[in-house]
Amino acid sequence: MTHADKTLELVVEDVIALTDSITEFRLRDPAGKALPGFAAGAHLRVQVAPGGIAAWRHYSLVNSDGRADATAAPSAYRIAVRRDDHGQGGSLWMHTQVKPGTRLATSAPVNAFALDDRADDAVLIAGGIGVTPIVSMAAALSAAGRRYRVHYSARHPDQLALVDELMALAGSNLTLYADQGPLPALELDTLIAGLAPTQPIYACGPAGMIDAVLALAWARGWTRDDIHFELFSAPAPDASDRAFEVELRQSGRVLAVPAGQTILDAMLAAELDPLYDCKRGECGVCQVPVLAGDVDHRDYCLSEAERGAGNVMQICVSRARGARLVLDA
Repeated sequence: MTHADKTLELVVEDVIALTDSITEFRLRDPAGKALPGFAAGAHLRVQVAPGGIAAWRHYSLVNSDGRADATAAPSAYRIAVRRDDHGQGGSLWMHTQVKPGTRLATSAPVNAFALDDRADDAVLIAGGIGVTPIVSMAAALSAAGRRYRVHYSARHPDQLALVDELMALAGSNLTLYADQGPLPALELDTLIAGLAPTQPIYACGPAGMIDAVLALAWARGWTRDDIHFELFSAPAPDASDRAFEVELRQSGRVLAVPAGQTILDAMLAAELDPLYDCKRGECGVCQVPVLAGDVDHRDYCLSEAERGAGNVMQICVSRARGARLVLDA
């Protein structure tokens, strides 16, 4: 986590089940003061404690109020969390330990998925819990009187959250999809093929969906600047990952990085203090210079030229192709 963050202590006002696996948490200032404002796409870092160990998780802020100043000084924050019993424990902790009256440490709102103020005829694509920032974008575009369409997909219709609020905002400009049940499945190739490269795309969801959107849009003429995206979870470890060593020149340390661990997490376990934010390879905060070694780049922020040069890497997701890396860290 970056050091410049302001920490807030908020109290949970309400806990609301949206689906059988997604829960909304409403947070307020304990003294009833207005909260710092935010723009569509922003998130909170929330301190959780799975297994009794403090950690930070990122949850998008939800706003479905279509008024222009709705998030300038909100009385409450809304976040929604999907329970994942096989994840890193943050969502399970939120679902089992957080109740009305619980106090949580959070950051002030952070926005790494900002909606362009000039965006018009935008295409908003949501997968699963990735709908949370998309609702806020639909509200902002509605308030600005701009054109947009929402495409929202889940595994099953029962897992589509916040649909009523989206419907109130987008109306006939909302299309719902599901992999199972009566709704059609989202065919991204068909969707992207029916768009024009002048339409900005905003996508939030699992890594597979984001990868498909990027590949299809780039192949059909979109520029990098016109495709905006956010992953809602860190990429899963690859079955082919191997252990390696990383030498940290500034720290004077050599760390063993197991197959199931990132360089960033190895540094944190060694009680080092690297800068980081998203832990998903999107924000670029954890970028470090590479002095020696071949990098397996897995980020979403470096250009192809930067990847080819091999001079920098994102330590939250990228790994060594060989047995050893030397970093200026």
